[in-house]
Amino acid sequence: MPTKFHQLILDTAYNNPNALALQHKNEKLSYQQLASIIRQAALGLVDGDNPLLPLQRVAIYLPKQFESVIAMFATTLAGGVFVPVNPLLKPKQVSYLLVNSQASVLITSFTRFKKLQIEIQDVSATNRIILTNCPEEQCPTGCSRWEDLVLETFNESTSNTCFPSSDANKMAALLYTSGSTGRPKGVVLSHTNLVEGAKSVASYLNNTSDDKLLAVLPFSFDYGLSQLTTAFLTGASVVLLEYLLPRDVINAIAKFQITGLAAVPPLWIQLASLEWPNEARQNLRYFTNTGGAMPKATLEQLQQQLPNTIPFLMYGLTEAFRSTYLDPKEVNNRPSSIGKAIPNAEIFVINDHGEICLAEEEGELVHKGVHVSLGYWQAAEKTAEKFRPLPINLQPQFGSGIAAWSGDRVKKDRDGFIYFIGRKDDLIKSSGYRISPSELEELLYSHSSIDEVAALGLPHERLGQGILLVIKPTNEEDFNQKQLIQFCKQNLPNYMQPHAIELLNSLPRNPNGKINRTLLSQNYANLFESKLD
Repeated sequence: MPTKFHQLILDTAYNNPNALALQHKNEKLSYQQLASIIRQAALGLVDGDNPLLPLQRVAIYLPKQFESVIAMFATTLAGGVFVPVNPLLKPKQVSYLLVNSQASVLITSFTRFKKLQIEIQDVSATNRIILTNCPEEQCPTGCSRWEDLVLETFNESTSNTCFPSSDANKMAALLYTSGSTGRPKGVVLSHTNLVEGAKSVASYLNNTSDDKLLAVLPFSFDYGLSQLTTAFLTGASVVLLEYLLPRDVINAIAKFQITGLAAVPPLWIQLASLEWPNEARQNLRYFTNTGGAMPKATLEQLQQQLPNTIPFLMYGLTEAFRSTYLDPKEVNNRPSSIGKAIPNAEIFVINDHGEICLAEEEGELVHKGVHVSLGYWQAAEKTAEKFRPLPINLQPQFGSGIAAWSGDRVKKDRDGFIYFIGRKDDLIKSSGYRISPSELEELLYSHSSIDEVAALGLPHERLGQGILLVIKPTNEEDFNQKQLIQFCKQNLPNYMQPHAIELLNSLPRNPNGKINRTLLSQNYANLFESKLD
């Protein structure tokens, strides 16, 4: 079994060279072809005037295409650390990641570089820029072309090249969080983190070489990257897709006979409202959700549309990859549960006194085991806060290894199933009550007039925090606010009643596709000041 990130492809190429590994539009690469190009690209990275040194960072600012996948795996084969940059980020954000990661190499497209050029001209650490789709006669001074890095002809001597040896417990990737609490933080992942995560997820999803996964999430998002690792571990194939409309996703599922799809709640909400043709239904073996709770109404819609497709509801955090999943057999019995620990993970619910919580007692979710990352990049203080051992009283029984403290409030039922309550910072505190935004949103999604909703707690002189609902209506012209308020009165206790409702044509997203609650909170920060006498 592989222990290094790049071995996920190289091992499968050795065992099953002609199997389809990667597809983008109508172009295909077998495992043997993909492995060959990766070796050639790795050789190009360690050669030249500015050779990549062990553990140096390579930033990859590209959409989902062959080059973005090749660059990641070639980087670790060459002994480096890859930094996938979300292709939706703007030049200032990219510049920050380059400076923060101290990336020595940037791989991007000719078009993207022209937009970046002014912003990154003073980034001193980046001494090598490699451009895809760059006309030879227009290649900027100081840059090189991807086509020159990866020669068209692969020769046997390259297959025997000795690349730098790497320790499986050393860093292999740097993934930046979406920055919901300030500047993005780089999470340091080891080869072990990436490979063991793939093994755990592939085991409960029952991935095999017969699977074909559709990659719609960005590779800068841990679960987007996981679509590659689980597929390559098992010899499955991956179809890369940059979509404009939700219908594009369904069309791709039908066209490419996709068997597995992973998405986040905002996309699932859109997909659930569309009609799925038989061509899309017949091959889709499973779908997975992460990045937030899937509304019950959305899940029910999907189950009606896809009666033969297995739903996997999951919970995770970038700092420890995937933590829990709900056994599909329990989905109809416990649709609001995030399940139990994934294979090879230890999950605890610990109260404010440092004790294991009793059934139905609220506490913090803590993750221990091989999936826990190496910490935050160049942020010792933040690392010490998030990554620390279990309380001393628990160590005799559970060990003293480092755990990731999620900051998420959860509880376990008497059967050991875990339920998400909310993040410490997201919990609304109004009139002395602690209110879960996800609980509010869960109810509101069952109302037919709501397409998307975010429940926020905003400063309020009398209440501490007032409750704001930011709503994208299903149909703005037909939206009846009085009816919705009446619905809330009928279904919510007094302390959970919204104090204001705002309508938007669309809710803002962060780069990973989640609703940007931070931006919404900033935009409406003074809302209740204007409403007070």
